[in-house]
Amino acid sequence: MVHRVPARVVTGHARVVREVRAAEPLAHAIGAPPTARAPWLTAVLNSGGTRRWSGRPAAVVVDGESGGPPRAAAFLSLRGRGPGTVVQLLGQTAAPLPGGRPPTRLLARDRAAAEELAGGVLDLLATVRGPWSLRLTGLPMGDPTARALAARLPTAVLSSARSTGLVDALHDAGPVVRTTDPQALERWLPDLLAAAPDRRARAFLRTAARLQAAGGRLEVAAVTDGDRLEAGLLTLLDGSDRWPWWGVAPRWGLRTEMGSPVVSLRAPARRWPR
Repeated sequence: MVHRVPARVVTGHARVVREVRAAEPLAHAIGAPPTARAPWLTAVLNSGGTRRWSGRPAAVVVDGESGGPPRAAAFLSLRGRGPGTVVQLLGQTAAPLPGGRPPTRLLARDRAAAEELAGGVLDLLATVRGPWSLRLTGLPMGDPTARALAARLPTAVLSSARSTGLVDALHDAGPVVRTTDPQALERWLPDLLAAAPDRRARAFLRTAARLQAAGGRLEVAAVTDGDRLEAGLLTLLDGSDRWPWWGVAPRWGLRTEMGSPVVSLRAPARRWPR
């Protein structure tokens, strides 16, 4: 019989960053999307660290074999709201997020690990002072950890909605230059940032785009008229997979379409018995 060690709860920016990096082999092995991987979550943590009300990061970790990656991990944000605390997935409220598919994950190698991870999340919730609410969004259909949590929280609600994603049709706007060169990102970044809705979105877009570009995981596509950007698009790359993320096309070149369902788990603000 294999002895299982209870899930660990880790708090604090630097310690959570270490756990995010340690879980990268697990995230890769289970096919987690770029938005649930170490470079993206590092950008979320770095961006949030400069904002007073961004929430406290926490990690729930189910360890694997000594020296190896964890069997499961959840990266969360705890944010005070009034007298209570809202517990969310790290990065679920980061903007802009790419659409069309589930952007977040509760990382688990198998169903047994997912059950242990759910227990660890409940252990974390038990340490929260005052009432708490759980709001996990952007998950894929059938997520085993979300199901395990819903089974243990009496009035938790699982719901789903269709997502909407960008479609790359820049060829309609003219000849397109596509590259993963970080210098191309820097050239067109001011134009791409100008379309972001607010200062917070611009700060996150800048940080996340540079981290992705540094690792060769970002394509910059541009349709230009001399030195002027007519249309542009940032696309996240994961092997052969392409995920349109953020773009500007005042006249044509980008459109949206319905994508995959995304799941949310919500539990109202109160304490529940274990």
